[in-house]
Amino acid sequence: MGNRDIIVIGGSAGATQPLKQILGRLPADLPAAVFIVLHIPAQGIGILSTVASSAGPLPVRQAEDGMKIEPGQIYLAAPDHHLLLSEDHLVLGRGPRENMVRPAIDALFRSAAINHGPRVIGVLLSGLLSDGAAGLNAIKRCGGMTVVQDPTDAIADEMPRSALEATTIDLCVAGAGMGDVLSDLAREAAGATPPIPPEIRLEVEIAAGDRIGSDNLAEVADPVALTCPACGGVLSEMKDARPMRFRCQVGHAFTADILAKEQEGRVDEALRVALRIIEERAELVHRMATDGRRSGRPAVAQMYESRAAEYREYADMIRRVVLKSLDPPARKREG
Repeated sequence: MGNRDIIVIGGSAGATQPLKQILGRLPADLPAAVFIVLHIPAQGIGILSTVASSAGPLPVRQAEDGMKIEPGQIYLAAPDHHLLLSEDHLVLGRGPRENMVRPAIDALFRSAAINHGPRVIGVLLSGLLSDGAAGLNAIKRCGGMTVVQDPTDAIADEMPRSALEATTIDLCVAGAGMGDVLSDLAREAAGATPPIPPEIRLEVEIAAGDRIGSDNLAEVADPVALTCPACGGVLSEMKDARPMRFRCQVGHAFTADILAKEQEGRVDEALRVALRIIEERAELVHRMATDGRRSGRPAVAQMYESRAAEYREYADMIRRVVLKSLDPPARKREG
């Protein structure tokens, strides 16, 4: 079976420091290849140099389509492309965004799981919300080993905690000690390969850019009365997913908490649009009342003033809701 020679690492907000600690501790003779996805802007710059400066003796390369997988190498996801692993080379996918990002941590983790099974060590670092939890679950289901940064050691503990809730985690380690742990794990023998769940394989194909198809989606998900915030299509809930996840027919994917965050932003936007329209309506009706008085139509003027006052009450009510939505307890930004 060989050793655990595939290490996949994902992180978001607060992940740079533990990643530097990990890479700085990996030895020159590491018998594994390392693959990294950080949530970066589509035109992000400087990540490669940041990672390379922390990598100790191991060379760092930005992933390219078709690049051969070799032990002792660190591969960093390219901006705006999913980093996917085949049996012996890299694939850069332009499939739909997952949790509003590309590259997505879950896409890397799933591709490693289906092609390398028990040889995979999945590592999830600091970050907000639940990115990476579904991917770690896929690694575990395919026989791999799962590791998360200790939430008490993470700047943003939501991603590690979500993973702990979503699947069985083998090790929970502080960032400072994780490099040594991974070096030891990479030298251990891999176990037997269990059957690969077909839904994981389908999701990897989606990330690569293949057409999902309504029939294929129906096999792994059930339609629900929710709308995709990316394209406006109907969402389907993935069957028996941990954590709860949704996909549309285009292929956009969301965990429940990230979908809720996207909906929150749209609700806020809708309220602001409604506020503007009602305030404009109040202003228009007020001017119509003024015009009625000037024209000697007091009854008409009174009617319009009454309507203007009613619209202002509605506007004040919406304004209070908008202001309250801006200051919920412990509001956080997505990593």
